[in-house]
Amino acid sequence: MDHRESLVAGGLFTVCGVVAWVTGLPFVFPSLGPTAFVLATAEDPGPRRIVGGHAIGAVVGFTANEFVAPGLVATAQFAPFAPASARLAAAGALAVAGTTAGMRATGTVHPPACATTLILSLGLLGTLQAVGVVVAAVTLLYLTFRLVTHVIDRHRGRTYPP
Repeated sequence: MDHRESLVAGGLFTVCGVVAWVTGLPFVFPSLGPTAFVLATAEDPGPRRIVGGHAIGAVVGFTANEFVAPGLVATAQFAPFAPASARLAAAGALAVAGTTAGMRATGTVHPPACATTLILSLGLLGTLQAVGVVVAAVTLLYLTFRLVTHVIDRHRGRTYPP
């Protein structure tokens, strides 16, 4: 069994974790895990899809929460049939639909971005600053991946980029 993919995925996420620890900003969030997995195990989809997909997801998710469920967070307890709960569900549905349409229209399809849009639409990262942090974290993850692959390729005697 080859553990290199596991080490790469964990290492990519660790870089964002260290930045989160040092800055106190949310540079780690659930959709980075699937993105690290994709980068470590599949053909590189490129920065346009990785960063672009997450950027669309972040903007659409934040916008959906602001317009449909401002101030609400999915971790709150709601009574059955509570209007607030329905508003959060509607924000999530709108965000997934909008993110899917936005990624398709721009050629930036990256499935983990639909998790990003849910994180923001459900109020889990509920500030405009969080949109920027999400994009910065994804960009850092991707740049770290490119640096790691560059070092590995040079070590193996390959030229980079191909």
